[in-house]
Amino acid sequence: MDLPVDEWKSYVFQKWSLLPKSIQVTISTAETLSDIFLHSSLLLQPEDEMFLKNLSRGYLVEKDPNAPLFYREEGNKKFQQKDYMGATVLYSKGISHSRPHTADISLCYGNRSAALFHLGQYEMCLKDIMRAQMHGYPERLQPKMLLRKAECLVALGRPQEASQTIRDLERSFAAGPTLAGAQFQILQRNLCRLKMKAEEKETLTETFPAALTKALEDMDVKEENGQIPNASSSVSLCTDPLRGRYLVATKDILPGELLVKEDAFVSVLHPGERPPLRLPESEWDTRVTNGDLYCHRCLVHTLAPVPCGGCSYAKYCSQDCMQQAWGLYHSVECSLGGLLLTLGVFCHIALRSTLLARPEDASRVVRKLCGEIRNKDPCSPESETWVQALTCDLGGEREERRKTREPPIPGCDLNGKYESNYNAVFHLLPHTENQSPEHRFLCALSVSALCRQLEAASCSEPTVARPAVLGSEVAVWGAAMLKHMLQLRCNAQAITTIQHTGSEENSVTNSRQVRLATGLFPVVSLLNHSCSPNTSVSFVSTVATVRASQQIGRGEEILHCYGPHRSRMGAAERRQKLRSQYFFDCSCPACRDEEHSAAAGPRWEAFCCTRCGALLQGDDVLTCGSMSCTESVSRGHLVSRLQDLQQQVGMAQKLLRNGKPERAIQLLSGCRRDAKSFLSGEHSLVGQMEDGLAQAYAASGDWQKSAAHLQKSLQVVEVQHGPSSVEMGHELFKLAQLFFNGFAIPEALNTIRKAEEVLMVHFGPWNDEIQELQKMKSCLLDLPPIPGGPSMQDPKVFFQQLTTLP
Repeated sequence: MDLPVDEWKSYVFQKWSLLPKSIQVTISTAETLSDIFLHSSLLLQPEDEMFLKNLSRGYLVEKDPNAPLFYREEGNKKFQQKDYMGATVLYSKGISHSRPHTADISLCYGNRSAALFHLGQYEMCLKDIMRAQMHGYPERLQPKMLLRKAECLVALGRPQEASQTIRDLERSFAAGPTLAGAQFQILQRNLCRLKMKAEEKETLTETFPAALTKALEDMDVKEENGQIPNASSSVSLCTDPLRGRYLVATKDILPGELLVKEDAFVSVLHPGERPPLRLPESEWDTRVTNGDLYCHRCLVHTLAPVPCGGCSYAKYCSQDCMQQAWGLYHSVECSLGGLLLTLGVFCHIALRSTLLARPEDASRVVRKLCGEIRNKDPCSPESETWVQALTCDLGGEREERRKTREPPIPGCDLNGKYESNYNAVFHLLPHTENQSPEHRFLCALSVSALCRQLEAASCSEPTVARPAVLGSEVAVWGAAMLKHMLQLRCNAQAITTIQHTGSEENSVTNSRQVRLATGLFPVVSLLNHSCSPNTSVSFVSTVATVRASQQIGRGEEILHCYGPHRSRMGAAERRQKLRSQYFFDCSCPACRDEEHSAAAGPRWEAFCCTRCGALLQGDDVLTCGSMSCTESVSRGHLVSRLQDLQQQVGMAQKLLRNGKPERAIQLLSGCRRDAKSFLSGEHSLVGQMEDGLAQAYAASGDWQKSAAHLQKSLQVVEVQHGPSSVEMGHELFKLAQLFFNGFAIPEALNTIRKAEEVLMVHFGPWNDEIQELQKMKSCLLDLPPIPGGPSMQDPKVFFQQLTTLP
């Protein structure tokens, strides 16, 4: 969803192919982005806009008055099945389609509060109770709501407030029951029970819930950099003609040291798979997407989102976040939801980047551009007028100095300071000349359509906020948005999060990194690429942190991986990917080493001899590497066997997901025997089999066998990713869980220590997995010693001894 939907791409590419050759040449050879935008804008016809509008109408992003009842009823079904998480999401969908101060929204909030209560989310439950009441929750249902509120207050250790709520409830009973007889009696019994509980708690010191996370507290650089406010003093900004701008170490840096902490200048939540299309009544979409679980402004995970009052798509973690988003950009974007989803995340970021430039006096910038550089490209880095305008001090105190001095490095101000602002964003390279004419035309026509829609919206709805740069300056601002859209191909940063999956019964989770949003980080964008980088990048909310993943010597360049990592693909594939997306030929040490290596490929992709087990070498025909063996085999034959094996492993994983671990074990055990005859013991598929067997035995409750297979999987992970890699950290976390669940105390404590050491380097101390590891360690250390206590060999006996201790 970075680029426009396939239907619009196909339409635009066909339009391009039908253009006269002379017009194609004019656009292809245009020297400036302004010219590309203006020529393309002139070609946007009403039928093109109508086609795009019809595509946009396919997305249900407005309020649908019929949807709340459907989602509430579907949520009630989940609630009755005790699937409170599923019910919460469905009630949230109903809330997003409801208008303020209606029965629909009050009932959805009330029902969601009940689901949140059963999930133990008492603070969120209280907020939803307040929202339900604010929107006119029915008087007849108020007693149940007040009882739930009192329950939450007691659970949160706030007995005085709970007692006051109980007194309010008793007064309402005295005024006359509002519920039927049986329901009224049940409510009275619950009230008596709760009243006694609250009175007991009132004698205790009132406690308050701890903060949900302290992650950002650790994300402060020790000594801030005077040149780059978002970086530590351990790095310095340099530039040269070949490498462009880059960061180097000013001193020796240790693994785990925080080098950069930067909030995204702009970010847009990734919709994941294609968002729900408009469906017939009673067929509204019930899938769970990122948009249902994460705030559309700050990207915080939330089970109780607050929706925009004007559309059903944008949702936020709080009223405050919603109001901030509205003031910064959503007042413009609200009516364009379907169009922005159709045009893709890159076009959305391009618009939002220009809207966020308003605090830096964007209208003043445009006035300067329109008055001074009519015949020059306003988006060219060489345009000194644009640079002066962007770096203009609002107080005007250093105006004369700006006329005579140039920024020492593009993106810096005239004092040489590089900040995460619009000036820095503007100077990110768009690589216009390297991108195909068809792609530039697609971006330009998409931006043109967006600009026209913005103008139409501001004319038809005068109350809608209007970007300060629209009107006579639309051509200038359109060119700026085009530049941002082209920049994103090389400068966009995928904002990721770690999602955990697994069985609640087994308490063993798998971790996987998923893409949450796309953002622009001007400081992170300064990092050059390496296929074997010396840093690790992670995210908390919209904040990116860059930590040293290994020791970095003074004067060494700080390097980041753009995606193609040596542990995931070979040098040829990496270079092709980097060349096609980032327009450079990689010559990092990892690529140079592989170029001069005689090895046929990485060990995690190697085949072995069926006769003697030695590694096979060669291209189309593989021969045994042992001097005493003459075995040879076709690579195609082995690849065919490998594909068959991969298909069987996939079937086993499906059996696991469907709750059939015994059948999965049978299938994976057969695959394992077959793999030994032609795959290296360090092959990545062998690691997948061992991991699958570990999951299957864990699902069966056999912690000992599960841990044994996971340890074999870890050997493959270590070969492929390295002993200090983030992948190794996640696998060690899983192994620690297995030892913990199997009561293997020495093994668990040792594995917890190793996992903490690795994860601390990549994420810092407030990572969720590190917090969980510390809880496990605390629990194990608090256990009373058992003389001659069993290890993992006999967990049942160990458990019995634990339960019989005085």
